[in-house]
Amino acid sequence: MGWNSWNFYGLKLHAPPSDAAIRAQAAAMVSSGMQAVGYTYINIDDEWQGSRDQFGNIQPNPTNFPNGMAALAAYVHGLGLKIGIYSSPGPTTCSGHIGSYGYEQQDANTFASWGMDFLKYDWCSATGDPKTVYKLMHIALLNTGRPIVYSISNYGKSQTWNWANSFSGADMWRTTQDVKDEYYILAENGFGNNGLQAYSGPTKGWNDADMLQVGNGGMSIGAYRTQMTLWSIMSSPLIAGNDLTQLLNDNKTDQQYLALLTNPAVIAVDQDSLGAQGYRVWQVGLQEIWKKPMADGSTVVGIFNRGLGSANVALPFKEIGVSGRVDAYNLWGQKDMGLIKNGYQVQVLQQDAVMLKLTATK
Repeated sequence: MGWNSWNFYGLKLHAPPSDAAIRAQAAAMVSSGMQAVGYTYINIDDEWQGSRDQFGNIQPNPTNFPNGMAALAAYVHGLGLKIGIYSSPGPTTCSGHIGSYGYEQQDANTFASWGMDFLKYDWCSATGDPKTVYKLMHIALLNTGRPIVYSISNYGKSQTWNWANSFSGADMWRTTQDVKDEYYILAENGFGNNGLQAYSGPTKGWNDADMLQVGNGGMSIGAYRTQMTLWSIMSSPLIAGNDLTQLLNDNKTDQQYLALLTNPAVIAVDQDSLGAQGYRVWQVGLQEIWKKPMADGSTVVGIFNRGLGSANVALPFKEIGVSGRVDAYNLWGQKDMGLIKNGYQVQVLQQDAVMLKLTATK
């Protein structure tokens, strides 16, 4: 769980990431309460790079990071957080900056010396067999002796989930193209992860459905609730991508965004110790139900309405895998619904989601 700079600072939407901006985001992660519910990593994505020095060591952009990366990492660590960096196995990154091709061990050593805890490694200009190319950096990171989470991104090409951990040593790997701040792209990418549950888990690593768009303003609250619900059921990493400083505002919209990102019951689903990735068990038209088994024996279900207009969905207990009467708790509404039975009607607003925890009773 954490935050990444790309959705807000990338693609020239705003000024490139800088020392001051990253410090402000880190401080906001703490003061907003996000750290308290589990958000930990402050990850600097593309556009931080400068050039290589006379010895080949990669340097940050001196204008945007005048104090260097080690000082920034020390500040983030001082807040009780961790920090991450970005590179590419190709000659250049997606934004055209220098990548790590041919400098894998040297860059890994540099990142470790700065105190980095996370590396996002983005395919971009790379060529060759992804499995072998990504393994080079895995070995380089191991050689540093510093624990660094290894996140690879080649957008699910070559069925990354089949080899990312077992062959290339990744801790998490992208399964889709970039998720945009648009509902139909979110839905296409997010729901397209169904069927990958066998490749994810505590001893396997994690299918990464891409960063959260919650709070960027291009979708409705219901659409953002859909993303949080689906990502949590899938046990996907929760990496926020909005301007965290805005969450400190008192206005209604920003407080709604903060509530979505910090709902402890929903986060507990994503972070459940069983680590099972949920999957679709029922679909009729634009309505569907996903289930996720939990470590305590309960079942969490996400009821999704991808259509326009409200929909009533009758819970099919057989497909969900429960029977009789079960105790139901609404995770978003934070409300105990009492005992429910097969066929219980759930109303789901347009392009929205409802999330229930179902527990068998004696």
